[in-house]
Amino acid sequence: MSTEALATAVGSAAIVLFAGGALVLAPYLQLEHIEPSPGLRPYTPEEAMGRGVYVSEGCVYCHSQQPRDPAQAPDDQRGWGRPSVPGDYAYDYPHQLGTMRTGPDLFNVGARLPSADWHYLHLYQPRAVSPVSVMPSYAYLFDHVDTVRPGDLVVKIPPEVQREPGIVVATPEAQALVRYLLRLDHTAPVLTASQEEQP
Repeated sequence: MSTEALATAVGSAAIVLFAGGALVLAPYLQLEHIEPSPGLRPYTPEEAMGRGVYVSEGCVYCHSQQPRDPAQAPDDQRGWGRPSVPGDYAYDYPHQLGTMRTGPDLFNVGARLPSADWHYLHLYQPRAVSPVSVMPSYAYLFDHVDTVRPGDLVVKIPPEVQREPGIVVATPEAQALVRYLLRLDHTAPVLTASQEEQP
């Protein structure tokens, strides 16, 4: 190998190592020891299952989970709660921060809309509770049965929006998803970036 080729190979390796350290290793070391926000607890098995449904259904493509500081956006005026901080995501992997807001931010949807019945109806037919919603129906997360079995969770659906005859029952996936959505309640006070900068 010529001296010129060796210098190019060493220089290229050095650039890759530097970039990897700066873009991967340094942020990892900075965030490795972030403590959970006050009041935050690990997900229960059902909430974790619901989070899996949330991820698999691609909810992150239309909903964010990161209210911004009032200096950046009026998210607090929209009723989305306090700005998020790194500790709010201590138990989230992969993170579902989202970049689109086709629908509202869900960071505090459990605090804003604490009714499980509302969430079931919204999943079954979003326009039944929000007439201008562009969200697709997730009616396939529900079963239509003739008789209620032990353990079934019956969902009250208005007749005008029910897709099939019968009694509407939430599947375990729908129940877990609603449990996860109700868990999204980050109302415990924390110091945000702008508050920490104030003297």
